Amino acid sequence: MAAPRAGLGAGAGAAAGVPGRQGSSGVEVVFPSEPAPPAPLCPHGPTLLFVKVNQGKEETRRFYACSACRDRKDCNFFQWEDEKLSGARLAAREAHNRKCQPPLSRTQCAERYLKFIELPLSQRKFCQRCQQLLLPDDWEKHHEHRVVGDISITQLRRPSQLLYPLENKKTNAQYLFADRSCQFLVDLLPTLGFTRVLCVGTPRLHELIRLKASDDKKSNIKSLLLDIDFRYSQFYMEDSFCHYNMFNHHFFDGKAALEVCRTFLQEDKGEGVIMVTDPPFGGLVEPLAVTFKKLIAMWKEGQSEGSSHKELPIFWIFPYFFESRIRQFFPSFCMLDYQRFHRTFICVDEAMKYGCMLEVDYDNHALYKHGKTGRKQSPVRIFTNIPPNKIILPSEEGYRFCPLCQRYISLENQHCEHCNSCTSKDGRKWNHCFFCKKCVKPSWIHCSICGHCALPDHSCGGPKDGCFICGELDHKRSTCPKITTSKKVNSVLRA
Repeated sequence: MAAPRAGLGAGAGAAAGVPGRQGSSGVEVVFPSEPAPPAPLCPHGPTLLFVKVNQGKEETRRFYACSACRDRKDCNFFQWEDEKLSGARLAAREAHNRKCQPPLSRTQCAERYLKFIELPLSQRKFCQRCQQLLLPDDWEKHHEHRVVGDISITQLRRPSQLLYPLENKKTNAQYLFADRSCQFLVDLLPTLGFTRVLCVGTPRLHELIRLKASDDKKSNIKSLLLDIDFRYSQFYMEDSFCHYNMFNHHFFDGKAALEVCRTFLQEDKGEGVIMVTDPPFGGLVEPLAVTFKKLIAMWKEGQSEGSSHKELPIFWIFPYFFESRIRQFFPSFCMLDYQRFHRTFICVDEAMKYGCMLEVDYDNHALYKHGKTGRKQSPVRIFTNIPPNKIILPSEEGYRFCPLCQRYISLENQHCEHCNSCTSKDGRKWNHCFFCKKCVKPSWIHCSICGHCALPDHSCGGPKDGCFICGELDHKRSTCPKITTSKKVNSVLRA
């Protein structure tokens, strides 16, 4: 997705002024099992309910915080679950929320875009300071700003290259798909029979799909972009873009935008559509799973009674180490072994300084080398409910088909006869540990003290598996008898 690349993750507590997970404490999102009153609203839509947990202690008071921003500087919303607000505070909050909304409505943006493309090339201008397409009536207000002229139709078709990333106070950078990664998907999706792509937080994929459709008359694929960056509104008509928060399933433009999404998903009785999503890596899996299940339910509404067993095809791009969490909520998902899925690192400071975008391949940036060895393997993978034997990975990049696993794997990924699987997750050949009865990373060794494999220099006195609340090893937090009230995740997650 475009900016902000902030999600829930480790900073969820920070968004509410509560420390994130450090040692024995942490913050978790709560989905009440009983019907609950509507969540209070922040500028990014309905907030989420969180709770701070401490090992050895019961859960403390629950609180609402922003679903989309992990830094309180970006959104400082905080409210205790049981807090009663005065009318004055509620009115002030509503006024603040209105002030934070985009200056132009969705309809106004579409009208301005139609006027802009009718202008001669010499009059098509873009204000880099305000990140806005300018009509002639706007020129005077922006005459002291950095303004770029002669905006071509080609540039309008690639807004992610024209727009600066929205500044992130923590890193001053943002990540977008590298074009070669997008091109892999653009080439792959039609071979799988898809004619429509719901792009959730994937603006560059949306751009390339539309470029292909305009340049190749034989291409019949189209896409709809859902993204939290409202600036895309000025480059697309209402049927091509919806301002959307994937962490709370919030359409900022209300029912009209929701119906655009519904119509897109249900076209042709739901046939030929796939959802491709690229959430922020800091985002918690649970809220994303809730949102995706709502999109799935929306798609199923258009299915015939005999198609109830079908699933909405999904590509979820996320780091490989989230596999167990994703499969907890989507058991039918598998992780593809395609390892050349990259994002680009966009430096905000340099873009502001030189007036142009500076993009560095995600896997080549020093900040994202893996471990002490400095390996530059991308941790990004595709999780999908499409049978993996149908997804052919390029042999020219070293991928081959494993007839035992019935999927395409990388050259380094060797089939383990003991696990009966090609076990590598990170692009290296893993080794089988007969004590642990599974394959482990080549840098790990079996520790007789801990009773499991770990890095050679690990601390044997480190935290052990078990309950996060009481520390006992015979159960997990979700089944701890010391929890005063049930905080199990809503059944929608397990459906």
